[in-house]
Amino acid sequence: MRHSASRSTTPDRQERAALVGLFNSASHFDPEHSLDELAGLASAAGAAVVLRVLQERPKPDPATFLGSGKVATLAASCDELNVGVVIFDNELTPAQLRNLEEKLDRKVVDRTQLILDIFARRARTREGKLQVELAQLKYLMPRLVGSADALSRLGGGIGTRGPGETKLETDRRRIRHRISILSKEIDVVRRRRSQLRERRQKAAVPTVALVGYTNAGKTTLFNALTGDDAAASDALFVTLDPLVRKVRLPDRRELLVSDTVGFIERLPHSLVAAFRATLEEVAAADLLLHVIDASNAERDRQVAAVRSVLAEVGADTVPSVDVFNKCDQLDAIERARIRVLHPGALCVSAITGEGRDDLVAAMEGRLALDTAHVAMEFDTGEADRERIAHLYRVGRVLRHVSTDGRVSIEAEVPRRILDRFPSAVVQ
Repeated sequence: MRHSASRSTTPDRQERAALVGLFNSASHFDPEHSLDELAGLASAAGAAVVLRVLQERPKPDPATFLGSGKVATLAASCDELNVGVVIFDNELTPAQLRNLEEKLDRKVVDRTQLILDIFARRARTREGKLQVELAQLKYLMPRLVGSADALSRLGGGIGTRGPGETKLETDRRRIRHRISILSKEIDVVRRRRSQLRERRQKAAVPTVALVGYTNAGKTTLFNALTGDDAAASDALFVTLDPLVRKVRLPDRRELLVSDTVGFIERLPHSLVAAFRATLEEVAAADLLLHVIDASNAERDRQVAAVRSVLAEVGADTVPSVDVFNKCDQLDAIERARIRVLHPGALCVSAITGEGRDDLVAAMEGRLALDTAHVAMEFDTGEADRERIAHLYRVGRVLRHVSTDGRVSIEAEVPRRILDRFPSAVVQ
């Protein structure tokens, strides 16, 4: 067991946390990096990390995860450093959670509960709060058996925010009932989003979704593209509720750009399921911009994690462009290496603005792949004037000629709306 400790004082409002990770020779992740990421999650939840523990073990102990001897050592270290919460970089079974809390005599939180806590902090819209509450209740459900303390401790500190604050006396039957209600309300959200997507498709407004690992710089890039001022931060999971803004391309066409929640390696399945209504927006987009932190040493692993979640929500077939952000932090050799390993990818910097024009051009080019060159004729009546105005909004007019009360137009129009112009002749 490897320990590292910090005796720095922490503000009263912060919980003093110990981080614990378990790994073996077959682990498909770098344990040190994973613990660094857990430290970032703990910080986002308002904790000050004062102890880090890495344990190498062939497989978790079914009762205490680490084994009784290592748990005793951990308890002594926590007593010495006045640790208030122990955070495990793994998902614990209900039995392990109860046994660890008893033996450590302090609050124990696993990776899933920590992420749920952060999501509960970040949710601002009613939809986001519904989805977080559903995921939290599904997490709590199997942990109610023989755990009188599990609910009684809810209401303060990491792992206690959200629905637990108003459900101290909740039993299994009431939780099941609440889960049923939340599922129905989220279904309503899903149907509403589906209707909005249909309207956008009828209006032929292309949609572009920014996706990527948390803290890859999606929101900063979103602001650079849209001129918006959405909150951006180095903290993890700052953007939870999706943002959608309009962008006008150089050819005067308009598109919608959405900033979505960041993904993370080993993202809890309960969260993916709960946020499916939101993630369906990604699957329904015309184009994905996969934003990658080019300066991160673990970028390949992060790319794999994002692609795994995209596949889980059915978005792996959506056309995408790899956008390596933070390229201002790279030297020429590393930039050249990215171009060789990822042909077609873009190198940008959302902070400096480098590569913005190339990114806009790439969006324009990829979205234009689904267009048709058509010729149409209109008269000068009011009804046709409205159709001409609509054509200018949804297409790219190449030629406009008015003669003898008739208007002839050649334009590039998205193929998916050709049925809205029955008189169009494809060139």
